[in-house]
Amino acid sequence: MSAESVVPSIATVAPAKGDNNLSTYALIIGIIGLGISIIGLFKGLNESDPRPLLGWLIGFSFWFSILMGSLYFIMLFYLFDSGWSVIIRRQFEHAVSGLKWLALVFSPLLLISLFYDKDPGILWGWLNEEKILNAGEGLEIDVLYQAKSTYLNSKFFILRAIFFFFIWIGLAEIFRSSSFSMDQDGDLKHIRRCRIFAAIGVIVTSLSLTFASIDWLKSLEYHWFSTMYGIWFFASSILSSLATIVIVCYLSRTRGHLKGILTNAHFYYLGCLMLAFTVFWAYISFSQYFLVYSANIPEETFWYNIREINPDGVKNSWWWVSMGLLFCHFFFPFLWLLWYNNKFGLRIVFISVWILIVHLLDLYWNILPGKIHLETGDTIRQFGISPWDISMILGAGGICVWAYLRSMKKNHPIPLRDPRILESINAHE
Repeated sequence: MSAESVVPSIATVAPAKGDNNLSTYALIIGIIGLGISIIGLFKGLNESDPRPLLGWLIGFSFWFSILMGSLYFIMLFYLFDSGWSVIIRRQFEHAVSGLKWLALVFSPLLLISLFYDKDPGILWGWLNEEKILNAGEGLEIDVLYQAKSTYLNSKFFILRAIFFFFIWIGLAEIFRSSSFSMDQDGDLKHIRRCRIFAAIGVIVTSLSLTFASIDWLKSLEYHWFSTMYGIWFFASSILSSLATIVIVCYLSRTRGHLKGILTNAHFYYLGCLMLAFTVFWAYISFSQYFLVYSANIPEETFWYNIREINPDGVKNSWWWVSMGLLFCHFFFPFLWLLWYNNKFGLRIVFISVWILIVHLLDLYWNILPGKIHLETGDTIRQFGISPWDISMILGAGGICVWAYLRSMKKNHPIPLRDPRILESINAHE
């Protein structure tokens, strides 16, 4: 039996009518959320308060990591040619349609760094060379900054961001257009094309995502050194995209889009991958901490110190967040996913939601802490959830959900003429 023979029976699989309203609601939520966040940006700029900008970065990074993990899985599924993953790959293909919209969401932060004359370094301090340091002096005498200034400068920073999004959006559109064209003509050239771009793209994406995580997250504390930061963000992206796609597949199966097509085997394999990358995230996070702890170099240890203690030596709120990440981001998901029955139904949905929540907490832990220099002395920016964080998470999320549903309405929810579609439909453990 060829893949062509299944087309008549599944060609009518399409989003339910309610999805038209759902996509509209998602877009409205996205626009309202972004609108509120823009008000926060102006408020932060007027008051020289970076907190609303950090909220924008947190919300963007959360959804950006999910979409980048989705892009990775498209490439990995093509490279490993796994039969069970064909249906799941299509869901990732719908998801990455949001990348071009996230590029627009990120642009205000670039525009601020380029055009905000009062303090272009309000978010990334190194963008303002007149920024005052602890000793009351500017960046021009900061030895560590001067050593990195060839890389950390506004023009190169903005050019890199544009180049990165060009690569990611280009790869996403290549995979999407090839896969959707395969639905129409069944030509195997589309598969071969995708495998070639996947082989190249997985290397290019790994490098570009590493530099992007350094530029946008790690350089918030530009004195800090770490050679593992890019791998941490990769692990977080993979894990968060898996958790998201489990929820999406469960809802699609429940609502009827993929009813009778998705099986327990698909959720089992996704659960196994979630278990593997939970361990991988823990390995990378612990290794980074262990290396910094062992070396005990001030240029590295300060980053962890501000996430544990205040300048007066008292444990701060971030210490409790650190403990939460240890037990909630690793131990609990690890033990939960070890059990066979927890990889199905609402149990795997529960742990997926859990993983997304602690992933967001992990982003808070990486982005928000920082020293605040006051006339009375230095203090640490403590953990807290602001309205600007919530509005940005909902705003960027609404746009991503809208893009996903929009792609679903225009294209089939599964690859109709993929040569391994039957193997995916009949996947078993």
